Amino acid sequence: MDLPVLAGVISTVLFAISTLPMLHKAFRTRDLTSYSAGNIAVSNAGNAFHSVYVFSLPVGPIWFLHCFYVASSGLMLIWYLRYRTDRPGPTGREHIQAPPVLRTRGTGRGLPPTQLAELEPVP
Repeated sequence: MDLPVLAGVISTVLFAISTLPMLHKAFRTRDLTSYSAGNIAVSNAGNAFHSVYVFSLPVGPIWFLHCFYVASSGLMLIWYLRYRTDRPGPTGREHIQAPPVLRTRGTGRGLPPTQLAELEPVP
């Protein structure tokens, strides 16, 4: 194996290993709120165009790296669409509860608990 191919194999393995924690976390938590839909879409479009170039080259490490990138960005797109938070359900921020608010007797106003030290809660 000559030096350029060896370097390609090593870089392919390193790039793939560096992407695995992101994929694992996205799969495990199903929280993709920190990812931009635009970035994921452009990444997939770029991979589609880049495929024309990569697959015109002889088979080598670049093929494997590109196939890994196509698969990982495709998975991120699928997961982003499937687990996005604008749908109701426990996958988004809908499960985060606001701090409790106690109502004062007769006023109908809600006050935070820190301001109700001298007031008694209404059942």
